[in-house]
Amino acid sequence: MAERGLVTTVSSRAGTAVVAGWVGSVRDRVAGAHGLLDDFGRPGAASRLPRGDYAAVLVCRDRILLMRDEHARMPLFFRESGGRVTAVSTSARRLGGGAELERRYFCRYLTGNLAQPRSELTPFAGVHRVRGGEVVELSLTGQLRGRVLRQVRRADDPSVPAADDRRLGDAAEDLRLVLENAVGRRMGGTTACHVSGGTDSTSIALLAARLLTTRQGHAGDLVLLAGRFRRGELAGEQPYLDEALDEIRRHAPAARPVIVDVDDVADFDDFQHHAGDADEPCAHAFRAPFWSALHTAAAELGCDTLLTGCGADPIVDANPLHLHRLARTGQLGQMTRQARAWAAGSERGLWDVVSAYVLRPALPLVTERLTGLARRRGTVLGGLGTFTRPRWLRSGFARTHGYRAAGVAESRFVFGRRPEQSLYDAANYIAAPDPLSWHRAPQDGFFLTHPFLDPDVIATMRSLPAEATFRPGRPKAVLREAMADLLPPRIRGRTVKIPFNEVYARGLRTHGDGLIDLCRSARHPLIAEMFDVETLCRAVREAQLGMGDSYSWDRMNSSLALVVWLERLNLRSRAPDAAMPVIAGS
Repeated sequence: MAERGLVTTVSSRAGTAVVAGWVGSVRDRVAGAHGLLDDFGRPGAASRLPRGDYAAVLVCRDRILLMRDEHARMPLFFRESGGRVTAVSTSARRLGGGAELERRYFCRYLTGNLAQPRSELTPFAGVHRVRGGEVVELSLTGQLRGRVLRQVRRADDPSVPAADDRRLGDAAEDLRLVLENAVGRRMGGTTACHVSGGTDSTSIALLAARLLTTRQGHAGDLVLLAGRFRRGELAGEQPYLDEALDEIRRHAPAARPVIVDVDDVADFDDFQHHAGDADEPCAHAFRAPFWSALHTAAAELGCDTLLTGCGADPIVDANPLHLHRLARTGQLGQMTRQARAWAAGSERGLWDVVSAYVLRPALPLVTERLTGLARRRGTVLGGLGTFTRPRWLRSGFARTHGYRAAGVAESRFVFGRRPEQSLYDAANYIAAPDPLSWHRAPQDGFFLTHPFLDPDVIATMRSLPAEATFRPGRPKAVLREAMADLLPPRIRGRTVKIPFNEVYARGLRTHGDGLIDLCRSARHPLIAEMFDVETLCRAVREAQLGMGDSYSWDRMNSSLALVVWLERLNLRSRAPDAAMPVIAGS
């Protein structure tokens, strides 16, 4: 990975730092690594972590530090026995080898596992995750001294909420500034931007184009990466994509559009490879074929970073869980008025809005269980929500290995004591679950990164009152206002994108029988211990027929990925440079 520029190693009097990813900015990874070493290499280390997408090992004169940035894009694990850490790696599988599997992890994974970077559990006993925002301190002989969660260092203090009289224009100015800075920090020598024709990806690409042409210090190449569907319902996105590319190239004429034809790509293509070879089970492995096609094109052009629009939906849109705060604080009249506005703006019923954003966050497990009982109607997928135990997960396994406790932990992470604030933490993992991108990184040679999930962007949106962000019938009003001078009118005004439902349905039609055969022929003993395989196969059949919804399909997809991952667990050979010994020769 070092040869591809994914790992930076620097040394100074304070010690040596090995950084996977980037600190501060992609363009100057060496300076960022030196800064990290200077901050933490001396006694009385810095109290806050610097911004960036990184995992780092610092070997100082008197101690060893393991750390990850708050948003935990880059993985980092350590192997521990008897209070002594013997090796560190970005791969849990390489550290685990033939270790016993940690069954509690699989219960955690099957609940949705949005909080995974906040949990130290890994699939392997004795292998622990360095959590997002955590600093793990070791002695020079590998003795574990302590683990501390630290906040990230931000440009502005987000602890002071914005005044309630903030207007849309003021909020838009703030968002434009922090989003532009977030894009600038992520631009490298050759920067690729994923462009889909939507508001989010087009905004990021336009800001990148402007930075390349109007600001000093941002010289480089810009690649505009897009997937093109010539047939089917997704072909309806083509006019928006064409307009987005034309507008971006108007600002940066030298930008190179790279259009990848993806008509023949379907979900679950080469599923055994995408799901089975990943470092950990990945619930979104079914969608990997589409991203793999685009990543290959970017890699062939030598890109060192790929920017996406992931994260905009939950981050820069108005926060509907604000309704929960109003109900919680007794402002029922105001809550009802705003709920009606939400319902009208989203073309939903008032009860649907109150149920989703007031009742369900208050009692998530109870609400989901009652909903599941009402909607099951004899199907496997009917009523299967985010936290409910799937019927194919054996009750004995779930009871023995803590599925209920995992569900409670997951629901607390997703909603928390203040759901309107927990939304931003959960959005980090809802919007960009990309462990597969890191698995591919050594062959791709670039970082996949998400400006909308930058800590400063999240802090800015977190501080804004609902009155400054919500406009009925106009989703992401703040972003549209912030980008009003750059977005072409057709894209600025669109409110709906065509989903990937057709790609998913085609994948199930094509590969559903093969997935069922795979489940029935699986031989790893944990699969039969954990799953009622015939019930899981029935779920696949129901999904092929269009039964269920996005929640239930996600649960099925994650279980299928786990089956494949376990089957291929012992097939992948260990790399010779699998891990970094904490002590030479250990």
